[in-house]
Amino acid sequence: MACILLYSRVAPSSYRHTRTCVCIFSLSLSLSYICYCLLFSSDAIMQKPSDPTQNCLRLKSDGGKKLQQKSPYCTLSLDARATREISLHEANQSNASVNHNTVRNFTSDRPTTNNMGSGKFGNKKLPNAIIVGVKKGGTRAVLEFIRIHPDVRAVGTETHFFDRNYDRGLDWYRCLMPRTMESQITMEKTPSYFVTRETPRRISAMSRDTKLIVVVRDPVTRVISDYTQTLSKTPDLPSFQDLAFQNQSLGLVDTSWNAIRIGMYALHLENWLRYFPLSQIHFVNGERLITDPAGELARVQDFLGLKRIVTDKHFYFNRTKGFPCLKKPESSSSPRCLGKSKGRTHIQIDHDTIEQLRDFYRPYNVKFYEMVGQDFRWE
Repeated sequence: MACILLYSRVAPSSYRHTRTCVCIFSLSLSLSYICYCLLFSSDAIMQKPSDPTQNCLRLKSDGGKKLQQKSPYCTLSLDARATREISLHEANQSNASVNHNTVRNFTSDRPTTNNMGSGKFGNKKLPNAIIVGVKKGGTRAVLEFIRIHPDVRAVGTETHFFDRNYDRGLDWYRCLMPRTMESQITMEKTPSYFVTRETPRRISAMSRDTKLIVVVRDPVTRVISDYTQTLSKTPDLPSFQDLAFQNQSLGLVDTSWNAIRIGMYALHLENWLRYFPLSQIHFVNGERLITDPAGELARVQDFLGLKRIVTDKHFYFNRTKGFPCLKKPESSSSPRCLGKSKGRTHIQIDHDTIEQLRDFYRPYNVKFYEMVGQDFRWE
């Protein structure tokens, strides 16, 4: 600009005019070039190609955050990461030295597509309902049957959070849960919860609104089933009578054997009723679950506040296993039956031993019937 002013003093008017235009044009061109370089170079500087999340745009829609795909980098699957974490937990659950900080640091409330592949979004939530017992009562069947309901998402494996992993914290527990929509129920099942003294208090501390499901079965049949399963894994196990009785000739049952103690339902229920009202506990009849699975599942759906979608059209009776199975889903080439360990033939126990056990359990059964207001007819 100083050049233009100086030149205007010494140059002729017409010549000065031409030179002034040329100078202004050159200056404008230079300024445009500088602005262009600043804009595009700053964008390149600010962008981090190594961070794929820069290629995703977070939008608020329908009251929640969602990811909008802008490039192939936007295909990150948090569910895949969650699956790897859960697999790591299951593989090392019995190893006291497992490093669970990796699981704890996982951002459990970050939204992504759910496991059903429907393209919807969901969050990991603490369970609304828990199947707390009992072992060898039919808990796996109830879980597999109820989880075909579209409004139920459940953990497939037993988490054992409230009895074995409580020190890991609720964030770790939440990470094990499947992603659910707001309208869906999150569930898990760990049968040992029912007989673990600390569990009712711990679940109540998490949420007093948690709904509890207990699958009960004739305690004599249950203890024989329990022994049969253990014997299949430990062939050198002592005889059933040696474990069940302190002195069989006197009819003294050994209540220190956990398999016997589990069937003393009234004893365990007293502990649960200190923390939860009876209206929040639903008892599934294990015998009726075999003969009328649709009827038992209808009552479970009512208890959970669900529409009755799982009906008799979903079941057929497998005569080989002596147990109901789910009919073939549209997406599968074969029906869904429980594993080989379900419906296993029990070992034969003599009649006198069975009658001694019935005499032992009778007062506990009567008290249990009175507590829940239902007669299971285990006599």
